[in-house]
Amino acid sequence: MSIRRITRHLLQHHWRARQVFPPAVIDRIEQAIRQSETTHSGQVRFVVEGALDGLPLFRNQHARARALDVFSHLRIWDTAHNNGVLIYLLLADRDVEIIADRGIDAKVGAVGWEAICRAMEAAFRAGQFERGVIDGIASVSRELAKHFPPGGAHPNELPDKPVVM
Repeated sequence: MSIRRITRHLLQHHWRARQVFPPAVIDRIEQAIRQSETTHSGQVRFVVEGALDGLPLFRNQHARARALDVFSHLRIWDTAHNNGVLIYLLLADRDVEIIADRGIDAKVGAVGWEAICRAMEAAFRAGQFERGVIDGIASVSRELAKHFPPGGAHPNELPDKPVVM
């Protein structure tokens, strides 16, 4: 456990996520998710967490493990075609993780998701948070459209509204 990491998380805390993603930006991201889901039969969720606190922080939980917890908690794995995808951003660590249900993950794989994460992180380093998220959603949606094209009516199984933690 790094004292530097603990300090960064304690100082940034949750206000940072709301500063970088104010309500108008959250609304535009929600719209991007809603529009993207017309191009495939998958489900996309975006979650941003400003910083860890309490036990996750002091247990040195990393972004990937936290994203798995969030994926499970939000029941993203519970889609009819096993094609739910979580895009998770932990701002304090400047780390993006994509957790995908087994149906789509088997098609795209770790290398494909990692490329999308790195592109998003590059946009964030340039201060382009909204653009990075919307481009990430578009990239995830291209993969979903390739492997799970829209087929007739498909219900919106998960909320489109981003979660700010």
